[in-house]
Amino acid sequence: MKYLLAMYLNPDVMANLSEAEMDTIMTGHQDFIRTIRESGEMINTQALGAVGDSSVVRVRSGLPAVTDGPFLESKEFLAGYYLVECASKERAVELAAMIPDAAIEGLGIEVREVVFFADAETEVPMA
Repeated sequence: MKYLLAMYLNPDVMANLSEAEMDTIMTGHQDFIRTIRESGEMINTQALGAVGDSSVVRVRSGLPAVTDGPFLESKEFLAGYYLVECASKERAVELAAMIPDAAIEGLGIEVREVVFFADAETEVPMA
């Protein structure tokens, strides 16, 4: 089964971390990536750019309307993810707990099952 381990960032929380704590997080991610590569559970990981640089596109009356920034007023935003393949949700939760952000007060990892998956090589059936 495939799971998305979504990492949410709160800029206020991150701003209060020491340089040593930030280094621990970065090292922890490197260790986590090594662990899930070695176990064969890693499919993909991506870190996303700053939320302030994002745009939201909505099509209204056939025309795209583009606004800058996040579409929600929120303290947290999606900062990146790991896409993993593992035997069960319990294992996905176990993996999520290994991500260093999960140990920081005010941050968390969302675990969601992937119900449809296609890559560049997969032909998507037409309904």
